[in-house]
Amino acid sequence: MEAITQPTNLLDRFNKWIQESIMIKLFSIGILILILLIPSGSIQDLIEERQSRAGEVIQEVAEKWSGSQSISGPVLVVPYRKHEIIDRGKDGKEIREHIEKAFFLPEDLTINGNVNPEILHRGIFDAVVYESSLSIAANFNKPDFKKLSIPEDMVLWNGAYITYGITDLRGISDNPILTLADKPFTLEPSNNIGFTVRGRQDENLAALYKPKENLPSSSGIVAKLNWDNADAFVGQVSMKLKLKGSNRLDFVPLGKTTSVKLQGPWPDPSFDGQFLPASREITNEGFTAAWKILHFNRAFSQQWADSNQELSGADFGVKLLIPVDQYQKSMRTSKYGVLVILLTFIALFLVEIIQKVRIHPFQYILIGVALIIYYTLLLSFSEHVGYNIAYIISSIATVILVSLYSTTFLPSKKLSLVFSLLLITFYSFIFIIILQQDFSLLLGSLGLFLIVSLLMYFSRKIKWYREAVA
Repeated sequence: MEAITQPTNLLDRFNKWIQESIMIKLFSIGILILILLIPSGSIQDLIEERQSRAGEVIQEVAEKWSGSQSISGPVLVVPYRKHEIIDRGKDGKEIREHIEKAFFLPEDLTINGNVNPEILHRGIFDAVVYESSLSIAANFNKPDFKKLSIPEDMVLWNGAYITYGITDLRGISDNPILTLADKPFTLEPSNNIGFTVRGRQDENLAALYKPKENLPSSSGIVAKLNWDNADAFVGQVSMKLKLKGSNRLDFVPLGKTTSVKLQGPWPDPSFDGQFLPASREITNEGFTAAWKILHFNRAFSQQWADSNQELSGADFGVKLLIPVDQYQKSMRTSKYGVLVILLTFIALFLVEIIQKVRIHPFQYILIGVALIIYYTLLLSFSEHVGYNIAYIISSIATVILVSLYSTTFLPSKKLSLVFSLLLITFYSFIFIIILQQDFSLLLGSLGLFLIVSLLMYFSRKIKWYREAVA
């Protein structure tokens, strides 16, 4: 009878040790945290998927309206004849004549414009488009073909034309008017304007979607000048242009001195590109900005011949994107998910040790799942009401849920209240970190240091090896 009782007692003692062992409990909590990392990763994938969907909708709206616009011009183009000597060997030499083009940039370029944004809705997503009215005035010096080693008698003045590069011709909403010394000229679309301007990829949109490859833009509008000879040259050029676009409006500083002034009723513009405005004024009613760029500031020449030149690397302008930072903020918040779960589980574990309360692993799992579902609430609400309000709603809902559940296993309402305050502290701490981007590392480090200090303080009297001593 004793032989049967002894093994039973040993088994009971072993089961009791497993149930009460602090090390076994810590090991179990660690395993639970690792298991909860799996759905945490899925949450981040979901955020990226919704972010990509928002970018696709914005891009779709932009393609139907008109894309981001970059304006380069005017450029004076004058064709000339060029002789090419071909050595035929025994047959002698052959002289061939073909037509080349010489390109000249203006001395002064002045652009004044009004930008009127409009928000288009597609489902729960918004995209900003705009209509602009631009006045472009330029002054050309008479071309000096000697600097390009082109004989005057080879110049074909009757083939000269003025050209403007425009990224998306679909955005032209009214017939542009070009005048030279008060004389009107007819403008025509062209896909071969003699120079290229490579579009810049917007960083904010690049974070939302994978845009199509940026191909060199060679589309624009041209006006034939029909000059009979050099004496017919007129250097004063002006154009009125009504142009639609989306996301951004950029300019290329082609003048030796380029002055641009823009204004519009948009309270949150972003001035982007290689040059910031020399002056700006932003109010709740709109913005006004002015740029002044010299030819010393750009990396292309004032005139060239024979080959195309890429007028890139000096564009600047205004960006009118609607901030979609709820996805970036939700992603940053989700990266703190493991930290919240870890701190919550540690708090519950300390309650178990100090108050001698038994909390089942399944109860840990349910709390952990609630803390993970919090991020889906945050993401879904943020698409409708914005990140800040969504954070408050999701945090309150999660704290209430977990707090009410904690009353089923914590011995007193006072203890449940303390646990609720801890959760509120955790979410408030993370919210402050997300909002304070410049000081997030500093605040996060100080906050974690304080939390570890409090954990050390409240666990200082725990006898971790009391079972072994007994």
